[in-house]
Parts: sequence; C-alpha cells; structure tokens
Amino acid sequence: MNHRTYLALAIPLIISTLTTPLLGAVDTAVVGHLPDPAYIGGVAVGNIIFNTMYWLFGFLRVSTSGFTAQAYGANNEKQGILALTRPIIIAAAVGISFIFLQGPIEHLFLSLMSPEADVRQVASDYFGIRIWGAPFTLLNYVILGWLMGMSKIKVSLIIQIFMNLMNILLALLFVIVFDWGVPGVATATLISEVTAFVIGIIFIWKVSPFEFKLPPLREIADSASIGKMMSVNRDLFIRTLCLLAVFNLFTAQGASFGTEILAANAVLIQIHYMMAYFFDGFANASSLLVGKAVGSRDQRLYKKTLMLSCQWAVLSSLFIAGTYYLFSEHIIQLFTGIPHVVQLAETYGMWIVLFPLSASFGVILYGVFTGATEASSIRNSMILALMVYLIAHFTLVPNFQNHGLWLAFIVFSIGRSAFLAIFIPKLNRKLFSK
Repeated sequence: MNHRTYLALAIPLIISTLTTPLLGAVDTAVVGHLPDPAYIGGVAVGNIIFNTMYWLFGFLRVSTSGFTAQAYGANNEKQGILALTRPIIIAAAVGISFIFLQGPIEHLFLSLMSPEADVRQVASDYFGIRIWGAPFTLLNYVILGWLMGMSKIKVSLIIQIFMNLMNILLALLFVIVFDWGVPGVATATLISEVTAFVIGIIFIWKVSPFEFKLPPLREIADSASIGKMMSVNRDLFIRTLCLLAVFNLFTAQGASFGTEILAANAVLIQIHYMMAYFFDGFANASSLLVGKAVGSRDQRLYKKTLMLSCQWAVLSSLFIAGTYYLFSEHIIQLFTGIPHVVQLAETYGMWIVLFPLSASFGVILYGVFTGATEASSIRNSMILALMVYLIAHFTLVPNFQNHGLWLAFIVFSIGRSAFLAIFIPKLNRKLFSK
C-alpha cells in the first residue's frame, strides 16, 4: 500500500464524486445565464430543499458502502447481498413518502426561508418537477454505495458520468432550444435521475460476483444486524441534521440580504460543493480501504490508509486553494454572466480560498470513520462544530453582514476537522486494541 495504490483508487472516486454536485451546479450555471438573478436565487432555494431532503438520507450511500466493503473484505456473500437489500427497502419507502408529502414539504421550507416573491415562484416551479425523482435519487445512493463497497469503481463512475452528461445536454436543450426556463432545468435533472437508476440496476445484475437470490425475510429482518445498521445510520442522520442546519441557516441569512447577494452566495456555494466532493473522493477511497482492513483484520492496511488520508488532506487542500485563487474570476463566470452578481461573488470569493484549508481533514477523515462503521464520533464532532458555528454566526453576522456569514462558515469547517481528528486515537484503540 503506497501513494500510487491509494491514488489509483482515489482518482476514479474523485471523478465519480465530482459528478454528484454537478446536478445542482449545472442547474445553477444554466439559469445563471438567464437575465434575471431571481432564477439563480429560485434554483438555489430549490436545491437547498432537495439537499436537505436527500442529505438527511445520505447515510444510505455511506453506510451501504461501509457495510459492503466489510462484507467484501471478509468474502461473505450473504452479508454482501443483505448490505444491498436492507437499504433498498428503506430508500424506496422514504422516496415514495416524499412524493406523497410534497405539498407540506414545499410549504414548510418556503415559509422558513421566506424568499422574495419572484424567487419563491421560481423555487416552487423547480421543486414541483424534481420531487418526482425522489425515490430514484435515494435508490441511486444505495446502488452507488454498494458498487463502491464492492470495489466496482469504474462501473459507479460510468453511471454518474452518464447521468450528468445527460443532465447537461438535456438542460441546454430544454432551456436554450425549447426555451422552457427553470422547468426545463428541473425536467432534465428528473430524467437523468430516473435513467441512472435503470442503468444502475442493470450494472448490479451484470457485474456482481454474487448469485442474487432474495434473502429470507428472517435474515433481512435480523435484529442484531438491523440494530447495527440503524445505529450507524442514526448517528450519520444526526450528523447530517447538523450539517443541514448550518447550510439552511446560511442560505436563509443570505436571502435576507437581498436577491443579488443570495445569487452570489449560491454561485460560491456551488463552487464549495465541487471542492468538498473533490475531498469526498479521497474520503471514499479511505472508507473502502478501512472497511476492507476491518473486515480482514489487517491492522497494517488500516494504519497505512490513515497516514495516506492525512497526507493527501494537506496536499489536496493546497492544490484546490491555489487553483481557485489563480482562476477564481473564470470559475465564477462559468456560473453566471450577470455583472453585479459576478462582482459580488468575486468580493466574497476570498472566503472560498480558505475553505479547502479548513475543511480537508474533516471531510477525508470522515471516510476513515465510515469505513470502520464507527459513526458515533462523526456525530459528536459535528454536534460540537455546529455549536461553534452558531456562536460565530450570531456574533459575526450582525457586525460584518455577508462577510461575517462566510467567516462563520469557515469557523465551522475548522471545527469539523479539529473535532473529528481528536477522536482518531479512540478509533485506533477500539479497532485494534487486541
């Protein structure tokens, strides 16, 4: 296990994970070149609603990947199949529930965020179309998590690249050629999500080393296994609640500064997502390797993975921060051509340079803990980081307005990294104390 081996796994995962924020980024970029900043603001609010809904159940991918990697490392076929079956049931049930509850969900979020009337209408149009993709999005989380856990990285990469290329082409077709506006952007995303699900099911059937038979109900509902899965998922759910509290408070506060600042923040947040998901590629590599190490009881592989994770947290954060610093103007203009929004994004973009340096350890070490399916430390570190953010938010924003909002976000990112790093010695003792 060396840098070359680690990167051989991490680079395809980086490419794969970078496709995830492209759904929101493409939507923002396409409407960002329409004449009214309300389009960017409305899509930003719509994306916040879906990020909230989907991130709450992001554990479906993360825990599926961790449990599958452990089953793969232990060469346990039965557990490998169960690692797919159980979360698929949960994903389908939750996704269908979202469709039935779409009215109350939309009303709740728009009431809490209170955007201006034109932004509210755009967000409502966007939400009303994309909500029909909810079951497919959550099922895609499970499919991708399982394929990654089985080390089928190229397959998961193909699915995600295909989905996002389709989304880009359809969005351009519907908006530029058919002039559908925001409904066209939402429709493109919906079609891409459904298509990705169909392709994912086909790939699982083709590339799985297992002979798929539906496990007996008593094995699916095994209380000990369900308890372990739900314990991990509960902690990851709480972690996501904390993360969403930060992003929703951030967006709502940005909206209170007016439509143009909301639009500028939306562009910068999309750039932040691209950075975060770049780190997430390293996190996924670390998760798979740690899961394999735990499943096979290979302490040497675990220690080497931990060391490489820390080293690449430093190297990748310097690379990303430097790249954005040099090319920030060009990057911002990919998302919008509205002069005042570009100017505001450049003004507040200084904080984006600091994000990689402050967040890299928190995101990449997250992969180490998820691979070990030890989520309580993730939960506790995020609760502490949220508390730090709330203090910074209510202290800094009244005095420094949008600059204070971004500074509070950087403080939160530093907290994520520092608090999670504190729990590493405890994880080491728990996994290999014997």
